[in-house]
Amino acid sequence: MTIDPGLNDDIKYIAIDFDTLEGVEEEKNLIKKYFEKYNLEVIDESFESLKEKGMVKEGNYIEGILLSIESIEFTSDNRAVVEGSKFRSGKGAVGFKSTIKLSNGQWKLENTDMTWIS
Repeated sequence: MTIDPGLNDDIKYIAIDFDTLEGVEEEKNLIKKYFEKYNLEVIDESFESLKEKGMVKEGNYIEGILLSIESIEFTSDNRAVVEGSKFRSGKGAVGFKSTIKLSNGQWKLENTDMTWIS
């Protein structure tokens, strides 16, 4: 969420697309719980499912942020590298690579790098 914070202006929800990940149900719940700290509804949706629900406006704009998780690599029991993207519209999206660490039962962001921007 800290990368390209302008995309966060006046958002109504955080959607996370876990469709590319299988067999990581526990990790999905931990990731969703992490994002609840922003006091917004956190939903498991893809761009297509948002579109089917009428949540995509003007063909390519959403009133929230869509985080797509492309990969999670656990580098140890308490550290993982997450690669994905943050989408608001066709002209408002970024790619990222984040390192998160499990500390005292909670995942905490260590660092994030932007990998591309549109």
